[in-house]
Amino acid sequence: MAKAIKTNVLRHLDAQKIPYETREYDVSDENYDGKLVADKVSLPAEMIYKTLVLTGDRSPVGSKSQYLVCVIPVEMELNLKAVARATGNKSVAMLPQKDLLPLTGYLRGGCSPIGMKKAFPTFIQQDAKVLDRISVSAGVRGCQVILAVDALVRCTGAKFAELCRE
Repeated sequence: MAKAIKTNVLRHLDAQKIPYETREYDVSDENYDGKLVADKVSLPAEMIYKTLVLTGDRSPVGSKSQYLVCVIPVEMELNLKAVARATGNKSVAMLPQKDLLPLTGYLRGGCSPIGMKKAFPTFIQQDAKVLDRISVSAGVRGCQVILAVDALVRCTGAKFAELCRE
């Protein structure tokens, strides 16, 4: 396991004794997207997932927070109506970018569902169920962490749901 950098995500995984692999890539090009990240870390795009933070109009069951986290394939687009249905909200909206760092501890492009400042209800696009491993941000731009899908579910308390557009 290559662990050249240590992020909050990696410390969290180490503390839970969850095996992982990291892949670093150059982020000098600010206009990178999920497909480019997949190419840079030599993984199929279907394995690369992005983390989006949203606000809902009500707190999901068992949570005091109106914030929620969605983990979706980089090549897919979030369907806000589907997210609202899956999370028990009437409506949801993307968290304003200026609020991301204070709320999660992560910058845009480096947001991970693992190791946020607080644990928020987390939902993973159900397509991930068929994967053995998944790649999400390691908590900084330029580094991905690859781990078993069930380990990601376990360490985030995530639920699978239909979150994306057809």
